Amino acid sequence: MFKEFKNFAIKGNVLDLAIGVIIGGAFGKIVSSLVNDIIMPLFGVILGKINLTQLKWIVQKADENRGLSELSVMYGNFLQNVVDFLIISFSIFLFVKLLDRIKKKEKEEEEKAPEPPKPSKEEELLTEIRDLLKEKS
Repeated sequence: MFKEFKNFAIKGNVLDLAIGVIIGGAFGKIVSSLVNDIIMPLFGVILGKINLTQLKWIVQKADENRGLSELSVMYGNFLQNVVDFLIISFSIFLFVKLLDRIKKKEKEEEEKAPEPPKPSKEEELLTEIRDLLKEKS
């Protein structure tokens, strides 16, 4: 069982997947930073100098007398996560499109490989004569 697991873990697909997950995690952090630190503050300035992450709909206000804390829907955080998702998905789309284009070029180059030269008419005639002589003998 250990040998089977070792063979499975060493296969190229598993290693490729592991590398992809690690790179994807790092890429996710970069995109999150881009959204949180650059894009959302710019949106906030455009929309009237507000911090979008602070946007919320208060369902129940805090009441210290009854020991109730504030209950709110944090739709600003949701908006920020939607923008984050859109940027990540668009980036992945562009990357996949680039890989498809590279694969397509490689296929075209393989298809354009020169065909072996066709035999001349003299060679075709000599081949036919040879075949006829073989049949007669």
